[in-house]
Amino acid sequence: MKQSKEKMLRKVVASSIIGATIEWYDFFLYGVMAGIVFDQLFFPTKSELISTILAFGTFAAGFVARPLGGVIFGHFGDNLGRKKMLIISLLIMGISTTLVAFLPTYASIGIAAPIILTVLRIVQGIALGGEWGGAILMAYEHAPKSKKGFYASLPQIGLAIGLLLSSGVVGLLSLVLSNEQFLTIGWRIAFGLSAFLILLGFWIRLNVDESPEFEELRRGNSHSRNPFKEMWKEHTPNILAGMGARYIDGVFFNVMGVFSITYLTETVGISRDFALMAVSLASFVMCFSIPLFGYLSDRHGRAKTYLIGSILTGISAIPSFWIMENSSSSIAILLAIAIPFGIIYASVYGPEAALFSELFEAKYRYTGISFVYQFSGIFAAGITPIIATYLLSLSDGYPIYLVLYVVVVSMISAGSASWIRNQSKMNKKESLPTTVNVEVE
Repeated sequence: MKQSKEKMLRKVVASSIIGATIEWYDFFLYGVMAGIVFDQLFFPTKSELISTILAFGTFAAGFVARPLGGVIFGHFGDNLGRKKMLIISLLIMGISTTLVAFLPTYASIGIAAPIILTVLRIVQGIALGGEWGGAILMAYEHAPKSKKGFYASLPQIGLAIGLLLSSGVVGLLSLVLSNEQFLTIGWRIAFGLSAFLILLGFWIRLNVDESPEFEELRRGNSHSRNPFKEMWKEHTPNILAGMGARYIDGVFFNVMGVFSITYLTETVGISRDFALMAVSLASFVMCFSIPLFGYLSDRHGRAKTYLIGSILTGISAIPSFWIMENSSSSIAILLAIAIPFGIIYASVYGPEAALFSELFEAKYRYTGISFVYQFSGIFAAGITPIIATYLLSLSDGYPIYLVLYVVVVSMISAGSASWIRNQSKMNKKESLPTTVNVEVE
């Protein structure tokens, strides 16, 4: 029986990683394209700044839609099961991304082009809103208690691999195609690849068992009928603390993984190929550092690891942008992205899955972690490229205000993680059995 559980755990983890990779590839491919393609093809204006902001605005629309997806998929995931929702979310994401590949540009159909693009982006956001929580919970709820941090962190690798694939595919196409060819057909090929990936992910997810914790709830008929309402009624402070902790994750990822490409190419003057290579290298390194910090959270505590990681992540933006702005060394610029983004950032993203999962009971856990992660993503991630673009314009391209913003955000997240840590200590003290002295005659 033990061997059977271990085998199923491996299958669940593999399906979660591969499924999450596909979803994040689709989602971040849009983010990579927003600043280098969509501003020209779908939002042409006389101002390059306005075109970039409009393109990143549709990028943000996906984040605004993610809480809706989190609530919808969370509700049915807590009532009908995690597995079913994961299959549906994967199909929705794949179809919407594939349709982007065939979308006419502004030059062909006018204002309808950016409108349709925005709608497809919103659909992407709804799908990803349901994907993240389900993938995390399948791994977390199948894992043994002493290793939940490690196993819950493994689906998080999907983010790194998805970004690696999206930036890698764009980089490869940029290398083999001329700029004109890339703007004509290259970007469409990148989106079209999603159709092949979706078939692989669909087949894998059909062959895993439902979460054992959900099955136990279903057998006892104790799953929540209205998980969203109960979640707010019983755990409002946990929700707010979780969103605060999530702040640095969303901001730092989008500053380093999305905005940095635009910053390096348009402000510093680095080639697009090099900028994409730097982000790809960081993503590759992250594949190994994420589970490392998930493991450390099992050893030293989820909230403690996250608290320290938040502070280090925020501070790392200072030397990173200084080097990007002032160094003439390609290797130095490469390391300025690879170390903060590939290693230090993983100290929050690795423990995050288990940290959020432990804020909620199983009966509304899908809804809880999805809402915390996705709703906070609106201000923590979705509008970050817009904020970064604006802050950069205030200082004539010098990133001082942007760096200060990242540092302040990291302090907010560290404070939230500290609160979670203190609450966890209090709960453990309250659950300790009372010592009773018994006299034996």
